[in-house]
Amino acid sequence: MASILKFFRVLFFFAIYFLMCMVAVVTVLQGWPVGGQMLFAFGLPILLVWLQERRRARKALSKPDTIEDKKQRSHSPNIAPRISDKEIVRKPPMSAEKPAASPQLPPEFPKQDHAEIVRAGQSAAPALSAIATQYENARPKGQKTQTNSRRSGWISAAETATVAGRDIGGMVYVGTPPLLNQHGYQDKCRAFIDPSLSVARTGDDRAGEGMSYWPGYSDISARSRATYLEWLASGRSDPSYDPGYIFLYFYGLERRFFVDQSNADAKDIIAEVRRLISLYPENHSVKRYLGEFLDIATLAETEFEALEPTFERQGWELPFSLKYAIGARLDKGENLSADWVLSWLICHPESHLRTPATRCREEFLALFKMRFDDRFPNGLKVSKPRKHLKATYRAASSEFEGTLNPTADGKPVPDISGLRKPVEIAQEVADEVIDGLDKLSRYLGRNPEGRGSIEAHALLPLDLWTLFPSTEMEALKEWARGIMKSGGLIPLADVIEKLEGQRSTKIGKRQLTGAADALARLGFGLAPDPRFALRSPKPEEPVVLFDLGEQIEKLEDVSASYQTALMELALASFVAHADGRIAEAERKALEAQVASVEGLSEQERHRLQANMVWFLAVPPDMTLLRRKLKDVGVEDQMAMRAALVGAAHADGVIQSEEVASIEKVYKALGLDPSLAYSDLHAGEIADAPRTVRAAQPGNSGEAIPELQKATGPVLDASRIAAIRSDTARVSSVLGQIFEAEEEAEEGRDSKDVTLFAGLDAKHGALLLDLVGQENWTEDAFEQLCGKHGLMPSGALEAVNEWAFETHDEALLDEYDGYDVSPEIADAVKQKLEGEGRHV
Repeated sequence: MASILKFFRVLFFFAIYFLMCMVAVVTVLQGWPVGGQMLFAFGLPILLVWLQERRRARKALSKPDTIEDKKQRSHSPNIAPRISDKEIVRKPPMSAEKPAASPQLPPEFPKQDHAEIVRAGQSAAPALSAIATQYENARPKGQKTQTNSRRSGWISAAETATVAGRDIGGMVYVGTPPLLNQHGYQDKCRAFIDPSLSVARTGDDRAGEGMSYWPGYSDISARSRATYLEWLASGRSDPSYDPGYIFLYFYGLERRFFVDQSNADAKDIIAEVRRLISLYPENHSVKRYLGEFLDIATLAETEFEALEPTFERQGWELPFSLKYAIGARLDKGENLSADWVLSWLICHPESHLRTPATRCREEFLALFKMRFDDRFPNGLKVSKPRKHLKATYRAASSEFEGTLNPTADGKPVPDISGLRKPVEIAQEVADEVIDGLDKLSRYLGRNPEGRGSIEAHALLPLDLWTLFPSTEMEALKEWARGIMKSGGLIPLADVIEKLEGQRSTKIGKRQLTGAADALARLGFGLAPDPRFALRSPKPEEPVVLFDLGEQIEKLEDVSASYQTALMELALASFVAHADGRIAEAERKALEAQVASVEGLSEQERHRLQANMVWFLAVPPDMTLLRRKLKDVGVEDQMAMRAALVGAAHADGVIQSEEVASIEKVYKALGLDPSLAYSDLHAGEIADAPRTVRAAQPGNSGEAIPELQKATGPVLDASRIAAIRSDTARVSSVLGQIFEAEEEAEEGRDSKDVTLFAGLDAKHGALLLDLVGQENWTEDAFEQLCGKHGLMPSGALEAVNEWAFETHDEALLDEYDGYDVSPEIADAVKQKLEGEGRHV
């Protein structure tokens, strides 16, 4: 009734004010534009009516409530009833002859003798206490107190409420929900479970179809209420329910903690919120809102010294507890340890950690601490900022917010939010660590189940070996020592099988490089190393295991002197194998050549000796040598001829074996072998006695001249330098020749042009076809590979390897066929569009 009267009153006054405004427009405001006149005529009456109703509401609130007002409020659906002893009114009996009078204020209650009441209570206290004790002993232990559903307010954890025939437990609000405001749209507290509302028989809305974005118990459907009550009654631990039910429950917890500020329930509420987060570990909203609550609520029960670093990014800004803990330490003049600096970096919104930091999380955390401690053994010194820490908590229910100004030891805490230098330092250390874990990360990306394997452990930085021990690696060490004792030679296929656990019939450069890296981290070398050899060994050919003398983490770092010496040794071994056998003199000559090289480290000398053993054990592929040397240009042929002749003259003596070997190399170069003699005799050679004429008959007594004693070999330093220069040039030529051969063996053709660096034309064309659809069956993939002349297994490895190199994830995911990564597919299509092409 009151609402109907209010509607007619508002309509009546609006009409009056509208007529008055129209009169003003007609008489005074004729010069105004039409739009301004309309706004004045309609807007001003609305404003006047609103001000009038607002003034009326304020006046009504300032007056004492009458009995009728209270009756109206108790029946109004938009106003929460207030039940108290002061509102109980007793009316005097009305006379039958007299008309009913207007409601009167209730008479005052008779004054009580408070002293008498106190004395009576004291005398009854022992008896009441005995009854209470007897009741508590009779109740089974662990049973929660049953609470009537009509009770209004907070139900503690030790109690349980019954709503709609369901025992829902405690830690909830039950009763008529209070209003959040008195003007305009009157929202009800979302967390209150109103027993007077209808509830469905069964809760079958687990998906939350009847829930809004900000659910309130009074606003959701009857099905959703039933589902919510059943979730509460079933233990509140089933993650199959929509997260909206957790939030509906959480609204009450945060209200109890911040609005009621109940110290008795604080620890229980914090523990319960932690449990709720664990139910939905992947839900961003749950982690964000409940995490923000814990971030501030934890400070209420924990001193800053007891706070621990967090290594999980929780939102778009630094966690409040982290800012509080670090700021308090800076205020006390403490240096920051690696844990706190790393926590600061991980949680900072502007930090960037690449894939290895997440894919190799435990290794990243451990290695960061090591690198940081090496750089800052006493911790990082950070200047204390002047700004003080302040936080604003906005309730997840949007019903309240508050400001917090924390202190430590009674002093304001500095705010670290604006500091940048410590984060930049931490980012530098993190980038160095990530680079060290890059190989392991890529291996785990290709082999998700490979963690803990020998190959994965071998890719760990050496500093982490003691923290992540492996019994398999110790067994591998013993195996390698046994091979070395027996001479060091072992088939390559056996090495790969030992490292990877399966035998391969085709071994690529990547596998061989991985094997060399794995052995080097154990302190063993592998010869030939694919990064420096003229060619990679075949699976059935032997390789050489040798002792490096120390564990090596990066085999890529060798000197230029070693690379030149290796090429010279390879050239000499080709000459030695030219006649199909290795003479003892040739073996000694190679050993002397290795011993004469200068500028090598001890580890490089061991490596060069092992390569010599391999060169002697494995005959060169003369067919390959001849085919490749025929392609050498004229200028490079001249340099190679000069290097061969210079090497023959270097010791001052030309052996017949050297001449024969040089002839065979000339044949491989496509030159006339007779050129070897003219090249060898070119220039002055002081390595033989002077020739005398043959004896002739003549006059007796003619004296024969004395033979001049042959002088020792004279070494020309400038000539040796020229020979070295020619030899280095020859080494470069050979390196280019066999690098091209290695690329051909790996399936890469330098003549083919592709848009995608790292892929040849065939695999590039395969990539364009693959991104054309989202999924490929195994049969369809095999047919597509056959169309491009590729083997399915090799093609799969090649395109995925390219994807990891360029996009840090696999292109094809093997699941019921092959799923194509949509991110990589989009990137490929965008690149093609940029080139004016389409898939």
